[in-house]
Amino acid sequence: MTTMNILHIDTSVLGDASASRRLTGSIVENLRHSAPNAVVSYRDLAAAPPAHLSGQVLQAMTSAEPGSLTEAQRQERALTDALVEEFLAADVVVIGAPMYNFAIPTQLKAWIDRLAQAGKTFKYTEAGAVGLAGGKRVVIASSRGGAYSTDATLQALDHQEAYLRTVLGFFGITDVTVVRAEGLAMGDAARNKAFVQAQSQIDGLSLRAAA
Repeated sequence: MTTMNILHIDTSVLGDASASRRLTGSIVENLRHSAPNAVVSYRDLAAAPPAHLSGQVLQAMTSAEPGSLTEAQRQERALTDALVEEFLAADVVVIGAPMYNFAIPTQLKAWIDRLAQAGKTFKYTEAGAVGLAGGKRVVIASSRGGAYSTDATLQALDHQEAYLRTVLGFFGITDVTVVRAEGLAMGDAARNKAFVQAQSQIDGLSLRAAA
């Protein structure tokens, strides 16, 4: 029996009050029910965020002479390598992605910046960029206070789900599912309805995972 590797990423700064954490927890639980032998790796990017890109970090990530790096840079390079290897090894990646100010949390962006490695998750060719991380499935747990998906005007403000689909596609990943709970700040009725709808979608994920 082939072992499924699941990478579980949380990014919300709200801890137990987080909607996206509630969703990712339920998603992973359902996937594990479908694949009891699955191995789950977990990263809480809010609790332990990678440093944002700087000149020093970028040099650490790309230097062809690792021996010339400072100790701090070697640690950054080791972290980057670990994040990339963990991502590439995953069959399924579950990403908690709340909307903060129309976009994703900066911790999640910092993680993506570490993954965006030419020669590892993508490469450039004469015909353009080619993704190297295909063949995996990504489930995005999207949470947001407004109802963006049903309003054409608000859709233009969505730099959260749209960005994630774009960058994952750049990595060559086309199997992307968005489990969405939106309208969470629009009253108790809307919030409860959003979670019921999201859970219904999550309940169907296990069947696909086992297929």
